[in-house]
Amino acid sequence: MPYTDKVFLAKQRKKLLEKRKSLYQELGQIAKKKGNRFLAIFPNFGISEDENAEEVEQYTDALSLQRELEKQLTDINIALEKIKRGKYGYCENCKKNIDKKRLNVYPEAVTCLKCS
Repeated sequence: MPYTDKVFLAKQRKKLLEKRKSLYQELGQIAKKKGNRFLAIFPNFGISEDENAEEVEQYTDALSLQRELEKQLTDINIALEKIKRGKYGYCENCKKNIDKKRLNVYPEAVTCLKCS
């Protein structure tokens, strides 16, 4: 059964919105927004072979980080939608409530500790 405590849900929503804002800021430093997606920025250090190698290395790192941040952003948006629909806080595997302690630390959790 999803949580219905309005105070708890309001706190979780606030946490999720703050995390989402922070993720957007972090993504903005390494990627450009294009539609609903982000595209990692390819750096330009120069034309030497060493500079080109560094560009590729930095781009690869940024691309990996961008994908991880976008995944976190998706998880947060899913959690916010669950709060909105009254479905927040239950484990998608065992269908039991996710412990509030877990949700306080990881508000976008979709599984309980036992199932994760």
